[in-house]
Amino acid sequence: MENIYHQRVEALRSIMSRRGWDAVIITGSDPHCSEYPAVRWKQVEWISGFTGEAGDIVITADHAGLWTDTRYFIQANRQLSGTGIVLHKTRVPDQVLIPEWLSQVAFRDRRRTVIVAVDGLCQSVSAIRDIQEAFGVGEDDEPACRIVDVPDMMDTLWIDRPQIPQTPVISLGTRTAGESRWGKLTWLRAAVREQGADSILITALDEIAWTLNVRGSDIEYNPLVISHLLVTPDEVDWFVRKDSYDAADQRTLDTFCELEEDDISIFPYDDIDMVLAEKESDGSLGTLFVDSSTLNYSLYKQLGSRIIEGVSPVVLRKAVKNETEIKAMRAIHVDDGAAMEKFLYWLEGEVQSGRGVSEWDASLKLDSYRSEIPGYMGDSFETISAYGPGGALPHYVTPRKDAPMLEPHGLYLCDSGGQYLSGTTDITRTIPLGPCTALEKEDYTLVLKGHIDLAMAVFPRGTAGCQIDALARNPLWRCKRNFGHGTGHGVGFFLGVHEGPQDIRQNFNRQPIVPGMITSDEPGIYREGMHGVRHENLVLCVEAGRNDFGEWLEFETLTLCHFDTGAIVRELLDKEEIDWLNAYNERVYRTLAPKLPSHIAAWLRLKTEAI
Repeated sequence: MENIYHQRVEALRSIMSRRGWDAVIITGSDPHCSEYPAVRWKQVEWISGFTGEAGDIVITADHAGLWTDTRYFIQANRQLSGTGIVLHKTRVPDQVLIPEWLSQVAFRDRRRTVIVAVDGLCQSVSAIRDIQEAFGVGEDDEPACRIVDVPDMMDTLWIDRPQIPQTPVISLGTRTAGESRWGKLTWLRAAVREQGADSILITALDEIAWTLNVRGSDIEYNPLVISHLLVTPDEVDWFVRKDSYDAADQRTLDTFCELEEDDISIFPYDDIDMVLAEKESDGSLGTLFVDSSTLNYSLYKQLGSRIIEGVSPVVLRKAVKNETEIKAMRAIHVDDGAAMEKFLYWLEGEVQSGRGVSEWDASLKLDSYRSEIPGYMGDSFETISAYGPGGALPHYVTPRKDAPMLEPHGLYLCDSGGQYLSGTTDITRTIPLGPCTALEKEDYTLVLKGHIDLAMAVFPRGTAGCQIDALARNPLWRCKRNFGHGTGHGVGFFLGVHEGPQDIRQNFNRQPIVPGMITSDEPGIYREGMHGVRHENLVLCVEAGRNDFGEWLEFETLTLCHFDTGAIVRELLDKEEIDWLNAYNERVYRTLAPKLPSHIAAWLRLKTEAI
């Protein structure tokens, strides 16, 4: 029987042939350039079967390819089998990205303008420009590539395509957010004026949620509301779906009333084009500031000529947490850590008793402990519960049926997190379930060594994440080992578990790590078919003093959950690293023991004994 995904690619090729398209690009994003789209916009998954969080498809008459990064190579090779879709690797030294592949490989010997069709709702302006620039101009100064925008292109093939989601909307309030929405809007207007603009169109969902102090659940694991936000000198217009809300959604209705009392006008989501046109016509829009990295191509085409492009000022302001947010994040990591310790105690008992626990059973059990925490709103991403070979996939998807069973030996990796009204958590622990091989222990220790070295970092103000990434990698590099993903990503406050502008990775990013930013520390090692190791905590950048050489910064570890010392090769750690590990585990015990049942506290005391 022919592969269903192969059939879908061929059906799209038939449309391409009829319409004269040379290539079609399908992205894994949505009209807001989100990293995690709602099901409606999981077009890459629908046409290819690839479920990774980062991937774009290009289809031509004789080639179909998926472009994704090092986190998903193993997964992609498995999921693309039989589809006819070829994996193109990114974030590797010899990478050829989509714009260059189209212009220099697929259509290198072009004799005419190449027609590339896109769903402009799901393509950023900057992505389209990259394609146009790669092709340049052809003969007679005509564009060598013509972009055809076909909004909702997949509708003709994806017959049962889900609708745009609409979930209840809540308001956080100033006491929770640490700043009123009106205070944020006042700051935003001033920031826009500094850029020489009068108004700003915000399309990134986390930026809108932060600015208005609202949250929803339109996208799984992300407390966001699908919407657009337009802020002019005199008005604030929020474009959001609200047509199906009724009296049963009282919190939503209260939120809308609260927003309207703050002079925020609420329009239907689809009215954004019409309102922009009206305001541009009557002159009330003035010069409009947009962020082309998060603005979709279809919407951009409808804007007038009076625009200024740049990085949204909300990105950095949102990443630097205020004192209220920091205090809440410290507190929720105590509760989340207690849930983790309850889970690890249960896990050890179940595995050692031989009662039989699958990866999926473990995932559900951890969820149940988190759900007991006040303010729990769900997980911050799909839990990665992986035993043995499954742990070798950095973004492993735990099977819900026939999941592998955990055995009393080897390594179990669990990467999980929670969304709470008082913050977002993200933690990975790799657990020895019994005897481990010498290689498993060595990998376990080297990754922990890298984690600790980054956690202990002291660095001058102005240092970017790419400048300290090597601290976590150096212990692995010295043993000729490495990992393909970033070492750290920003984390929001009851927002996305991934956020910028900062990160800690090898790719150049000039954004400094500044006090108030919360970032992950998560080096790893992955051996296909064998095991994976990752140790992850969230760290807060704080000030570390000033001297004749300048101002200094360091990290405060927020995550609280012990590191199991049972798989450590002590000789691989130096004294400073051992001191850090012992101090951290002792802090975990003293902080969490009062929140745990006495028998679990006694177990934790043994687990946190100094080495």
